Amino acid sequence: MNAALILSAMALQPVHAGHQPTPPAEAKKDEDAADHEKMDHDMMGHGAADQPVMDHGAMGHGAAAGDKLEGIPIGPPPRAAGSGPAREAERIFGADAMREARAALIHETGQQSFLWVQADRAEARFGGDSVGFLWDAQASYGPDLDELWIESEGEGDLDEGIESADIEATWSRAIAPFWDLQIGARQDLAGSSRTYATVGVQGLAPYLFEVDAAAYLSTEGEMTAEIEAELDQRITQRLILQPRGELVFSAQDIPDLALGSGLAKAELGLRLRYEFAREFAPYIGIAQEWRVGDSRDFARAAGEDASATRFVAGLRFWF
Repeated sequence: MNAALILSAMALQPVHAGHQPTPPAEAKKDEDAADHEKMDHDMMGHGAADQPVMDHGAMGHGAAAGDKLEGIPIGPPPRAAGSGPAREAERIFGADAMREARAALIHETGQQSFLWVQADRAEARFGGDSVGFLWDAQASYGPDLDELWIESEGEGDLDEGIESADIEATWSRAIAPFWDLQIGARQDLAGSSRTYATVGVQGLAPYLFEVDAAAYLSTEGEMTAEIEAELDQRITQRLILQPRGELVFSAQDIPDLALGSGLAKAELGLRLRYEFAREFAPYIGIAQEWRVGDSRDFARAAGEDASATRFVAGLRFWF
């Protein structure tokens, strides 16, 4: 009877919102969990201030640099990462807003003007009876997408002075990643007084070849073309080996310039430079030049060698 009254009282006891009575089985589980948590904290040194704190790194919770962390993907992003719509932002923000944002981005990142000057080759050339010299320099000014380019190239020897020299001014427009279209004019300063209209491309070809190709139409109606390519091969962070090639073509014979039709001249060079700083690098090397076809005959008629090997020493700098 007493047991029945006790059970009835328990059944009639009011239950408050959010505080449901705990069944005996659940209460037992809660007690076990509390004991387990207390045991873990005591073992790890959190139960008393005078107990040593356990090193989490020793337990494997820390990871050394370079270790693979579980649950964190290692490797490139999945293909689906870049598969979304190209103009999804326009759907969200509107075409007008995105057009203004792109124009502002181009203005901030692509319309700042910079001045850059470089002497790619400023060298003395040793071979034959005299010491020769050569310069090949360029400068640019403007933003990344549109620039003014000034280039000058010439050569000669110490005994006879400057044999050929020119200066070229072009407008350079970016037409693709790493590639610029150049349109302008060239003026011969020595060896000829011709003026040329020029169009060409300049950029970085696959495998990091720097390429500069241009076609020229002179005021005499003569068509010529030049292509140059070079490649920097790093031996160390400061020591660089640079193979370089140059080809000159002519659409017709030009006797006073010693150029025959077709492939007129070819030059291959190898230069080894040391960058004391990125902007200052002396170099040594060797260059081999050939005159081909009718150009060879013009050179011999003028008392010049059809081919020449020269050792070179010079300086490459920029600012």
